[in-house]
Formats: sequence, C-alpha cells, structure tokens
Amino acid sequence: MLNMRQRRWVELLNDYDCEIRYHPGKANVVADALSRKERVKPLRVKALGMTIQTSLIPQIKDAQQQALQATNYSAEGLRGLDKKLNTKADGLLYFKDRMWIPLFSNSRTIILDEAHKSMYSIHPGADKMYKDLKDFYCWPGMKKQIAEYVDRCLTCLKVKAEHQRPSGLLQQPEIPMWKWDQISMDFITKLPRTSRNHDSIWVIVDRLTKSAHFLPIREDYSMDRLAKLYVNEIVSRHGVPISIISDRDSRFMSRFWQTLQNALGTQINMSTAYHPQTDGQTERTNQTLEDMLRSCVIDFGGSWDIHLPLVEFSYNNSYHTSIQCAPFEALYGRKCRSPICWSEVGESQIIGPEFIQETTDKIALIQERIKAARDRQKSYADNRRRPSNFK
Repeated sequence: MLNMRQRRWVELLNDYDCEIRYHPGKANVVADALSRKERVKPLRVKALGMTIQTSLIPQIKDAQQQALQATNYSAEGLRGLDKKLNTKADGLLYFKDRMWIPLFSNSRTIILDEAHKSMYSIHPGADKMYKDLKDFYCWPGMKKQIAEYVDRCLTCLKVKAEHQRPSGLLQQPEIPMWKWDQISMDFITKLPRTSRNHDSIWVIVDRLTKSAHFLPIREDYSMDRLAKLYVNEIVSRHGVPISIISDRDSRFMSRFWQTLQNALGTQINMSTAYHPQTDGQTERTNQTLEDMLRSCVIDFGGSWDIHLPLVEFSYNNSYHTSIQCAPFEALYGRKCRSPICWSEVGESQIIGPEFIQETTDKIALIQERIKAARDRQKSYADNRRRPSNFK
C-alpha cells in the first residue's frame, strides 16, 4: 500500500525507462554518500581560553606596601601578623607560604569573585571555597568573610537547594480577650452537589472558645448573598467581631467584603499565600468537619447537608484539647444537654455578680489553657525551623 508521496514518485518515474531493484542496506557496503542522511553531527571542539589578570600581582604588592604604612596600619587589624610575614623572590609578603591579601585595596573582592563567579569556579559553597583559597592566600577573618560573601550571592540564593532547616520561627496571633471578638473563616468547596443545591461549607470559628458554625452554601453565591448570611448567622448571634483571619480567597479579597467589614469596624487579616499555618485553627477544624461528614454519610446515608446541623452540635459539644473543655461549655458556661448526659446538666443557681465573676474566671482559665497549648505547638514547630536573619 503506497502513500500519497510514494504515488507521486511513481507517477514521475513512469516517464522514464528504468527498472527499480531493491538492494538491502547490509549488502550495500559501499553506499553512495549522497543517498545517506547524516545522522551524527560532526564533533566540534570549542577552544577554551583563560584570561590571567597580570595586573593583580602588582596591585597586591602596592596594596601590601600601603597597608603597612602608619596611617593604614590600624585599619588592617593585623594583631601582630605583620611580624610573621616574610618577603619572597617576587617581592610579595607571605605568611607560611600563603600570600597575604591586605584590606587596603579591592584585591580581596577580585580574588573572591574569581574563586566564586568565574567559568572555572562555578559558585562553590563557603566551605569548599575556603578550602580552595586557604592554601594560597590569607588575611584576618578570611573564613568569615568568605561565608558572608557566599550568603550575599544572589545567584546562589536563586538556584541552590535548601539543605538546612526552614527559616522563620512560628509566629502566633494574640489570644482574644472575649468570646467571638476574634474569629477565623474558610470555605470547604468542591463537595458533592446535594438536592438542596449545596456544594460548599462556610466554616467560621471563634478563636477563644473554639465554637464554630458550619453554613451550607453554593460555590457561586454572590458576595451580597454571603454578606447577608454572615449578618444573619454570625452578627445577629455574637455581635460584630473585632478582627477576622481568613485566607486570600477571591471572595474575601473583593471590594464589597472589604467595604462591609470596614463599615462594621472589623479588621481583616489575610493569611500568607501558600502558608496554611497562618490560619491553622480553621484548617484543623476543616479536617475534623470532613471526617465527621464522611462518617455520617457512611453510617446514616443521605446528603451531607442533612447531617450538617447535628455535626455542628456534635463538634461544639465535644472536648477540645487546647481549651480542655467543650466549645459549648466555654461559650455558655455550662455543658449542653444531650441524650447521653442529661443528668449532669441542671439549672444554674448562681445569679448576678457571682455569675459574672464565674464567667470572667472561666475566660481567664481558658486563656491560660490556650497559651499553654500554643507554647507546646510553638516548641514543636520551632524544633524543625531556625530563626530568620535579615542582613
């Protein structure tokens, strides 16, 4: 079966009186060079040249003479090194067969550039660079200066992999002073669409009591509709918060949301991009919520939004490690009645100032527990990190 190209060649060759015979390549030892396609390009060797800076030696010699003068002697910081220097046949000063490079001129910079940025020394590390140079040159504080030089190299910062612990210790936001004064929020999206047309959950958590609200929404809700939901479900129950921690979702970055919070007097704190630890509380709540929803769907069936109200109740009525009590108890001052612990919850007999004092004492106790939990978290996180040093 011939393809179109082969057919065109057959039509062209039909005008000639010739006979085409197949000759296998293995048998055609002396092949016509013009009939063979060059498959391997000829090797080309580029000449390599090295420019030797002949002006560096006289420059170092002149710098050594200038550095030993009385006016420049103190700046060199020799500390008796000049008494151990000896002159060789080339007229240069050496210390134990190593050329002394003074601070007076830019000779040190030229040597460091040649040992780090040239074609023959392609950005070695500080230790390798020091090992290479210490056999030929010497000056006070040489190892430290080489390390600082490598640390400031922009090319090394861009291309080299980080082999040390990540820099930057854990920085935590302040502990809130009262319930629902400071909150955090996030969206759980891409959930299965339910019969009520819900495919997302708006998670809003109080940073003090850890109590949370899980609001079923649709991912394409307008910002106006989300704002109304926020006022109806959060502001109407807990008042206007002082601050909100959220990620950089487009809905939280919108001008409408920013204007609304500005009108309410709420400060918006955006988390660092690609750094979920900034809002670790909400991220952890999201994980717990997803696990609980999966369990409900497996055990009881039905859509996930049907179980969401009882999931919220179960979450708020469950023990929380950081505050060492249930969020419901931290928020309202007593445990919530449920089918399993109805006998433990009775009517409160404390009224008036005593109740206010008890509530205040509980808040102080919760703050102490949160601080202890945060200290443990910071200690664990900082064990795998190092402080950031900005130069």
